Amino acid sequence: MKAGLYVVAMALLGGASVAQAQTFAAPQPVLDAIWREGTERSDLYRLAQALTDSVGPRLNSSPEHLAGNNWLIAQYRSWGVEARNEQYGTWRRWRRGVSHIDLLEPRVRSLEGMLLAWSPGTRRPVTAGVVAVPRLRSQAEFDAWLPSVRGQFVAVSFPQPTCRPDNNWQQYAAPGSFERMRAERTRDLAAWDSSLAASGHTSPADLHRRLEQAGAVGILTSNWPNAWGTTRVFNGRTERIPTVDLSCEDYGLVARLAQNGQRPRLRINADAEWLGEVPAFNTIAEVRGTELPDEYVMLSAHFDTWDGSSGATDNATGTVIMMEAIRILRQVYPNPRRTILVGHWGGEEQGLNGSRAFVADNPRVVAGLQSLFNQDNGTGRVVNISMQGFTNAGGHFGRWLSVIPREITQGIDLDLPGNPGAGGTDHASFVCAGAPAFNLSGLSWDYSPYTWHTTRDTFDKIVFDDVR
Repeated sequence: MKAGLYVVAMALLGGASVAQAQTFAAPQPVLDAIWREGTERSDLYRLAQALTDSVGPRLNSSPEHLAGNNWLIAQYRSWGVEARNEQYGTWRRWRRGVSHIDLLEPRVRSLEGMLLAWSPGTRRPVTAGVVAVPRLRSQAEFDAWLPSVRGQFVAVSFPQPTCRPDNNWQQYAAPGSFERMRAERTRDLAAWDSSLAASGHTSPADLHRRLEQAGAVGILTSNWPNAWGTTRVFNGRTERIPTVDLSCEDYGLVARLAQNGQRPRLRINADAEWLGEVPAFNTIAEVRGTELPDEYVMLSAHFDTWDGSSGATDNATGTVIMMEAIRILRQVYPNPRRTILVGHWGGEEQGLNGSRAFVADNPRVVAGLQSLFNQDNGTGRVVNISMQGFTNAGGHFGRWLSVIPREITQGIDLDLPGNPGAGGTDHASFVCAGAPAFNLSGLSWDYSPYTWHTTRDTFDKIVFDDVR
């Protein structure tokens, strides 16, 4: 059992307050039972597979997100743990359907891409040519070019000169080749950015809406994170026409055809539907404390995802770690002294909305919070825990970690005293309210380029030995 799950379980057992010193003493039989339950009867694989493969991505307030909320409740109740959905606001519900993107001319090829979240669909297949945003020197040039987009798909992203990641170039390129490619790419990207600025449109959203108003039938984008076979998928910014993100390779193909006058034509069929404004939920699980029920220890992991893939390392891993910790404790330590809460937050990807609302709506819990542990860093074992500026926290973490086998804890750095979290993930919502909340930062496993908000964040990327 590696650091992530074990650190959480130990902290729950210790129940030590960061705000008030407590004596930490963990009985060895309980520790041994936790170890055996987590290593011999782990439920992590089953939970992660069901969540990522069956429930799938959990775009905020989508039908899949609500199905996932209800799946959480069913799992907890099967272990004898009470759980509930708590509304924190509303959000527009959007349903993703089937998408298909085909190059029809000058040759036939099905393209790798998908409709961006919260983008309008096509209602029926749309066939049209492609124009690419040209190099522009002024808004007048943009205005003169703009009528050409009517009835066309418009390619609006910088076309990468290579879809080989930089580390591949550095490994294999002849002396000077990588440096020349990088210099040319930097120059061309600067020219591209300068051209868009000259058009008078200060943001992608502004540009996309202007193209929509001018009669474009769709927007083509590509958001490549400099890694093999990945693209990042976020949200569209149009109101009536689809925004489709293509892979680095296929976007480059289409853009080059357009730039070289080879008249590409695409057919896009993208099904999507707005379902109105609906309640937005956090799912909260609770194990009531037997001696100090108004003091709380919280486990925290956001549940919502972007929907380019399955949301495996962002953040099914954090979700199932917290679920498994509760499952194990129900087996070996069913009557904790303090109340244990688990927060599965909605709306994290839109600005920590769910956890911020929980803090605002539950001052009693925040006032009684002894510690919160958050996980939102991919699949790697825990390697760093910042004390978030709480000067007394280091001693408590030192005592908790001292009873965990050294082969697990020797790779964990405690950042003392650390800086308070200002955003990025949900512990920051509690830190900003003065509550002791900590993020369990994991080993990279190339999280940022390969799985963070990408089309490759799938079940197979989970490293279960590290998650345990």
